[in-house]
Amino acid sequence: MTIRSESVKMSRFSRPLRVALASAGAVTMLLLSACSGDEPLAEDYAAGGDQGYVAGDGSYELFPVGERQEPIEFGGTTEFGDELSSEDLVGSVTVVNFWYASCPPCRLEAPDLQAAWEEHQDDGVEFVGVNIYDQAATAKTFAEKQGITYPSILDVDDASVRLAFADNVPPQAIPSTLVLDAEGRVASVIRGPIDPSILRSMITDTLAESSK
Repeated sequence: MTIRSESVKMSRFSRPLRVALASAGAVTMLLLSACSGDEPLAEDYAAGGDQGYVAGDGSYELFPVGERQEPIEFGGTTEFGDELSSEDLVGSVTVVNFWYASCPPCRLEAPDLQAAWEEHQDDGVEFVGVNIYDQAATAKTFAEKQGITYPSILDVDDASVRLAFADNVPPQAIPSTLVLDAEGRVASVIRGPIDPSILRSMITDTLAESSK
């Protein structure tokens, strides 16, 4: 794999150490202040009245097939009022992107995500956004302006989707993007704005697993 710049590092440590190293600087501070006890609370993941974001450090992780955890179960209502759940996505490699409209890096990476979706949708790949802050009208306006054609689950009220991905995506680390394998397990994660070439590599590598 091509070596990335110094700001982006891939970790291959054991799972507990990966989690400890995944968050840097302000993200770590948010985790310490937001979490109470061992388990995150739903309110820790709610956007609340603060539209500020904490960008991830751009690190990414790849999880070999034998090291992946159980499939992630999640679901909710999209900006178009449709119900969408992980059950609908089983059998497809799925890209999940956490975002909201007023997040600057979310706006910057949106065209790259759409381009990757257009490139891979005929390969049996699904893309799903998870909007953590906006109501349906704002999410639809964003999609129209950015030319986004894949749906987003509105995860505003109970943050249930973010809770489902809590082991991989720290609170308020927006944007973050994950690639799920055909069984719904996390195969890779990018914490911060995507590098299009890295995301495409993650997708194609995960697709290739099904052909072996």
